[in-house]
Amino acid sequence: MLEIKTKTFQELTRDELYQLLQLRSEVFIVEQDCVYQDIDGKDDKALHVLGFKNNKVVAYTRIFKSGFYFDEASIGRVVVKNSERKKQYGYAIMKASISAIKNIYNETTIKISAQTYLKTFYTNLGFQEVGKGYLEDGIPHIGMVKN
Repeated sequence: MLEIKTKTFQELTRDELYQLLQLRSEVFIVEQDCVYQDIDGKDDKALHVLGFKNNKVVAYTRIFKSGFYFDEASIGRVVVKNSERKKQYGYAIMKASISAIKNIYNETTIKISAQTYLKTFYTNLGFQEVGKGYLEDGIPHIGMVKN
């Protein structure tokens, strides 16, 4: 079972920060073979949604209120450890992130920049495709919005 916690950057422990950065690097840089600057100077402005299993971060997102990343509230850096993906943790961490935006920011419209191959996953969560596809860091993406 996944234990989910939402924290500000300042509330993260050193171990949590290390684990979330390690997970993001493991998936986005190594697994997806994408050389990009993951540590982008925005983490201190985000809320961090962490999914723990046996006290280890295995799922994660970061969320922003409207006006920071997009005009709408947003969810980014959605990641689940490869060995945990068949356990529906992606849905659990996204549902927790959607709830956090509603409960903390009092917002319901959310925009994401989704990797195109995950379009069905996000559609199942109520997101709809907007605009044309584009490349971000060499990976096909599509804008998606949930109202």
